[in-house]
Amino acid sequence: MFMRWSLVAMLLGLLSGAGWAQEVVIPQDSEEAEAPSSPADPVANSQWVNLLRMEATSLTLLPNNGVGGDEGFVQLEPKVVVARRGTFHLNLGAPVRLRLWGGGAGGGFVRKEDWDTLSDWGQVVRILTVGGDAPNSLWMGTLESYTLLSGHLVRRYNNRGNPDYHPAGAVVTGTLGPVYAEAFASDVLGARLAGAEVELDLQYVLSGQPLHSSRYMVSLSAVHDWGKAGGASEPMTLAHLDGTAIVLKSGSQDGGFELHLLGGWGGRPGEGGAWGAVAGLGVESVSPTMDLRARLEGRMQRGGFRQGAFGPDYELARFQVAGPSALPLAHASFPDGYSAYGEVILSWDEERLGVLARRHFRLTLGAEAFTWGRVDMDGRLEVQLFHRDFTVAVAGLAVGMGELGARYLVSGEARWRFLGGKLYAVGQGGTVLYPEAEGTLRPGAFAAVGVGVDNVR
Repeated sequence: MFMRWSLVAMLLGLLSGAGWAQEVVIPQDSEEAEAPSSPADPVANSQWVNLLRMEATSLTLLPNNGVGGDEGFVQLEPKVVVARRGTFHLNLGAPVRLRLWGGGAGGGFVRKEDWDTLSDWGQVVRILTVGGDAPNSLWMGTLESYTLLSGHLVRRYNNRGNPDYHPAGAVVTGTLGPVYAEAFASDVLGARLAGAEVELDLQYVLSGQPLHSSRYMVSLSAVHDWGKAGGASEPMTLAHLDGTAIVLKSGSQDGGFELHLLGGWGGRPGEGGAWGAVAGLGVESVSPTMDLRARLEGRMQRGGFRQGAFGPDYELARFQVAGPSALPLAHASFPDGYSAYGEVILSWDEERLGVLARRHFRLTLGAEAFTWGRVDMDGRLEVQLFHRDFTVAVAGLAVGMGELGARYLVSGEARWRFLGGKLYAVGQGGTVLYPEAEGTLRPGAFAAVGVGVDNVR
């Protein structure tokens, strides 16, 4: 069902790699392979597979609004992948930025902001999975567009939204009888965001194990931010109760269709009057060449609570929310009102869907419109062309549109493989926001061009 697929979608997204995920939600490297799949690859049909890569780019970080000077780097990014299909996947590697110019008197040879806290060393583990897919698995790495089951507390969250904070997150899933649980931590080396959601299969409880599980579910989720890593911020706790029913289901060996009805209620424990409610529907349609998942919700917010508070903008909003208040999220008021939320995740491949590295088209888009005129939106589009030798991707985040102080971030990436696919050229660029010590956000931009070599093909 839609909620379970949130973890799978996150894993597929991360298996595609992200040379610039540490900066903001940006296009990913579509050639990051869970397992090299070309028939010419000598390990393609074995149980154990590997990938070796070295990428070198010239990188420029540019300030906006005349704040500071530009900085130039050579960025070297080694990567080693070892995997056993369905049971184990280890991806190690991190970008190392060697200074060419800029940075002032305190600028070292290696960019210190990338390695100045314990949490930053988490970036060395790009992906670690044990146990394959849910329901019983352990995953570690970058949380990019991560959704915790029902998604009414954590939705499309990116733990690398702060460009100077590079934690490794973790997700654990498990099932026991009618109970399914998922727990996560945004930073395994620091006291930051952590939470869990527990689902109960009502049909299983009332009449024994059903032929088709997860048809009628209730769940309880809770998330807490300690605010003690990646820059200090105020602690915050949210909780939510949800119910989901599959009212229409059809399927075959090649795919299927499901229609869900959902509803829920949540709040901030210990803060009276801070609560919200939600109702809506979700759709899943899967075939050999297309995977479509969508939902539409109506939401109510009261007393400063809002659904999806831990979202794509959270790592910036915890210091300064978008909009006229310029306060951290824990202290900023949120108007009482209503909103409509919609999300679409669409993947298509002309031949057959596989890992994300082999999808001709992928779109993920989320948007929420509020009754007082505010609109939030984030999304990413990736297209593979010319026998998958050329990949182009664009991404964007817009928060607080319709209000003063709206926040916009954009980025793009292009990769072109040549000489049989062993070599590739890459170009990247976009905008970023750097949290400052006083809690403000300093705007900037980045641009990079370079080449890489690997054994994907």
